[in-house]
Amino acid sequence: MDSLRGIVIWGGVALASAIIAGLLAGVKNRDYSSWIAWCFVLPPLVLVLLLLPRYEGSRPKQPRLDESEGRHW
Repeated sequence: MDSLRGIVIWGGVALASAIIAGLLAGVKNRDYSSWIAWCFVLPPLVLVLLLLPRYEGSRPKQPRLDESEGRHW
């Protein structure tokens, strides 16, 4: 297997795991944007997400940039 084929296969696996992570995070009521990003970088993390229990309560969200700075214009 040449290096180009390996890169293409890794890219396909990364995209597929990011899509699966987005769907699983939505079902498990998790922050889907961070799970998509981490599972794109490290595809085996989809298995960790699969084993996590469903989060009860409201879905966690990341603070907006201007909320984290503490400044109000």
